[in-house]
Amino acid sequence: MLRLSRRLAVATSLVLVAGVTTALAAGPAQAAVACDVTYTANSWTSSPGQGGFTASITLKNTGDPITSWSLAFDYPTTTQKYTPTGWGANWSQSGTRITGTNMPYNGNLGTGASVSIGYNGTWSGSNPNPTSFSVNGVTCGAANPAPTVSLTSPTAGQTFTAPATVPIAATASDSNGTVAKVDFYQGSTLLGTDTSSPYTYSWTNVAAGSYSITARATDNGGATTTSAPVGITVGQNTGPALVVSPLTLSVPEAGSATFGVKLSQAPSANVTVTTARASGDTDITVSGGASLTFTPSNWNTAQNVTLAAANDTDTTSGSAVIRVSATGYTAVDVAASEADDDVGGSNQYVQRFVELYNELHDPANGYFSPEGVPYHSVETFMVEAPDHGHETTSEAYSYYLWLEATYGQVTGDWTKFNNAWASMEKYIIPATADQPTNSFYNASKPATYAAEYNTINSYPTQIDSSVSVGTDPIASELQTAYGTRDIYGMHWLLDVDNTYGFGRCGDGTTKPAYINTYQRGPEESVFETIPQPSCDTFAHGGANGYLDLFIKDSSYAKQWKYTNAPDADARAVQVAYWAQTWATAQGKQSQISASVGKAAKMGDYLRYAMYDKYFKQPGCTSPSCPAGTGKNASNYLLSWYYAWGGATDSNAGWAWRIGSSHNHSGYQNPFAAWALSNVAELKPKSATGAADWSTSLTRQLQFYTWLQSAEGAIAGGATNSWEGHYAAPPTSLPKFHGMAYDWQPVYHDPPSNQWFGFQAWTMERVAELYYASGNADAKALLDKWVTWAMANTTINADGSYQIPSTLRWTGQPAGNFSATSGMPPANPGLHVTIADYTQDVGVAGSYAKALMYYAAKANNTAARNMAKALLDGVWAKRDAKGVSVPETKTDYNRIDDAVYVPSGWSGEMPNGDTINSSSTFISIRSFYRNDPDWPRVNAFLSGTGPAPVFNYHRFWAQVDVAVALAEYGRLFP
Repeated sequence: MLRLSRRLAVATSLVLVAGVTTALAAGPAQAAVACDVTYTANSWTSSPGQGGFTASITLKNTGDPITSWSLAFDYPTTTQKYTPTGWGANWSQSGTRITGTNMPYNGNLGTGASVSIGYNGTWSGSNPNPTSFSVNGVTCGAANPAPTVSLTSPTAGQTFTAPATVPIAATASDSNGTVAKVDFYQGSTLLGTDTSSPYTYSWTNVAAGSYSITARATDNGGATTTSAPVGITVGQNTGPALVVSPLTLSVPEAGSATFGVKLSQAPSANVTVTTARASGDTDITVSGGASLTFTPSNWNTAQNVTLAAANDTDTTSGSAVIRVSATGYTAVDVAASEADDDVGGSNQYVQRFVELYNELHDPANGYFSPEGVPYHSVETFMVEAPDHGHETTSEAYSYYLWLEATYGQVTGDWTKFNNAWASMEKYIIPATADQPTNSFYNASKPATYAAEYNTINSYPTQIDSSVSVGTDPIASELQTAYGTRDIYGMHWLLDVDNTYGFGRCGDGTTKPAYINTYQRGPEESVFETIPQPSCDTFAHGGANGYLDLFIKDSSYAKQWKYTNAPDADARAVQVAYWAQTWATAQGKQSQISASVGKAAKMGDYLRYAMYDKYFKQPGCTSPSCPAGTGKNASNYLLSWYYAWGGATDSNAGWAWRIGSSHNHSGYQNPFAAWALSNVAELKPKSATGAADWSTSLTRQLQFYTWLQSAEGAIAGGATNSWEGHYAAPPTSLPKFHGMAYDWQPVYHDPPSNQWFGFQAWTMERVAELYYASGNADAKALLDKWVTWAMANTTINADGSYQIPSTLRWTGQPAGNFSATSGMPPANPGLHVTIADYTQDVGVAGSYAKALMYYAAKANNTAARNMAKALLDGVWAKRDAKGVSVPETKTDYNRIDDAVYVPSGWSGEMPNGDTINSSSTFISIRSFYRNDPDWPRVNAFLSGTGPAPVFNYHRFWAQVDVAVALAEYGRLFP
């Protein structure tokens, strides 16, 4: 009934850009040719002085319509070579000249139309970009480079008091001309314009609220650039107050950390602000800024107070209350914790963790909502798996737990780990009121069958009660163990700011709000989704809410429905193990026992992910295949999702539960399986929970081994429901415990196992299992995988790095495997190649953790050194908000993709956006047109600007790096 598709954080290493704009030629009887070419080279080094690259080219016709085209250009060196791998054009090379002619399907280019083409190549010595392009023999002219612009006032996170006067200022320049003007915006509202430097505007009488300020520069040729947005807050005037940020601070032992102080409004005379320790550990002292003076002119400029932590030899991380005071003002307390290097290991890496931790919790950086919910990313214009940056995922919450567990290990303060679990329980684990009719659930008939299909236009899909479904064998024991029929698991997606306006259960206002997107088979890209509320009361959408877009039935009932992402819940269990281990070492395990107990409970319910979608037995090749009669429907793997739902009306009397038939290697977590079956504090209460996870541990390791390529990388997965409707898979495909091999399980746009991040995530869990338990099968997997990964990782002389990004797969596992013990044989015919490389910071952090856990257990110096080099390389990517690299978002050319809506269906989004057969991604998300980053994206869509480049700050990526830093310090002190 539901499908969850998620691909988080693919970044590319970039960029070299050569652009061109109009040049006219041709005789009067011919079409006037004019062109705009954008060339981007994604390069990597394979050995000193040589490597490969991927050339991505956008050709735009800015002249008369043409019916065929031939693009030509020359490389500056003779060592830049096209390899016979390209797309979108017939490519050839003669000397330095590269020529690409149109394919049969893309020769027609109307005025303003574009085509995206490219190829792979090699280089030696250097890889400079071509500087001139021609189309049909006509040279394209030089581009007009866009101006540069950045805001200098206000600053990110700055606060004002209503009615406020906000001074806005920007710097702008143009490399080949002059800046004609700078426009200042609040969101999409133009505030004012300045045509001469210095570029300023005074925004007066500003009411209380939160605002996003940008500056947009236009040059004398009409090219524009919009600055990065700056978020500010204007508060109600409640009288004079001290403004202190952040209010929680970690201070590394023998190091320092700072917080800012300013006043909420201008004083009539100078104000002296003093800061001192009010209570707590005397090792934490005020080393700078103990006395600050604010005047009627500098009151709104933050001044820093510096805290220091003394260097000692104990292993106790102390804490202190630091009080900020001034006559006539209410004192403000800052909670400071010492990050003890004797606990954390290497001081340098612990200090880096502390620095990044403080940045993540600095309100000015925007990682958390006002409710304390971690956003998927700081930036709002974000379309990848979530379709907006200020949504969040269960994945982000599991990383929030990991951040705070690591903080507890470093500081000995476990309150923040408990608070993170409480936040997760409050906002992303549905409460009883959110799943009100579970009492009607019938375990002997968990759900009614509805087929999935590969193509989106096959939806809505017909409900078919004639197809048999199996029985649910764990519902009764879960109810017995926990005294409730409620499911204790996270829903995967939250609209944190209620951007769409669904609210909770149709109320339109409550936030965060449960939402869903993907529901229509493996070809449904994020750019083709239709967001819908998890509780559909028909308040929005069409006559039947959103239900009849996905399911075809004789009638429709108002209902609630949630989808769990098993990798996130398993990660929460994984984190709970480390929290338990570290707190026990500190003698503080009792402080987190309640949270650890809830992790065990979550793991108990996570077993729903072990079952086929309709509780069918493994080996299905038609909808009439045998239904399960107990645990013979379990494959003991972590499938792509489990889901549950029911009627909103208690008089309706129904509820349902489903598993998933698709199993992806990237979702497995044998470390969580080991903890749930071996660690007393994490063993589930149910009668068979621990035993099921013990079986799962072996099954997951078998699955990895069955999927391990000859080189060492782990291939996609297996499915029990070919094409989503139990079709017969090709007879040539091998099977794992009855399930057919699938190189791209779950989703195809893009292929689900092309991202190296899944390799890093999943093999890190294998490495943690090996580190904690010494499991020999885990070591065998790692010996081969680590060798492959390291051989394809480059650490340059300057400390920069390149890691795999996009993977390509050929072949298949050696044969069928169904044994309950032992491991499958090797796969000499299953192969992986690497299409391109990246500097993605989050993946590098996770990859470094895999290497370091392996190195610590196997005493592998090379793996340890490479982990260190990766972390040092990532740290070199520091910016004001964390770590990041530029990402060129060429996939944003799909922002105006059509969204399939059946002919005759019509409805509205909560904001009034029309949903019908003419809808596009952007047309049903018109709020994006008010985003500060929209002008850059829109220019790319309209062909007047290059692909936008973003430095994204994904929450999970920052935490992966932060945890890796702290763990390196712990493992290699």
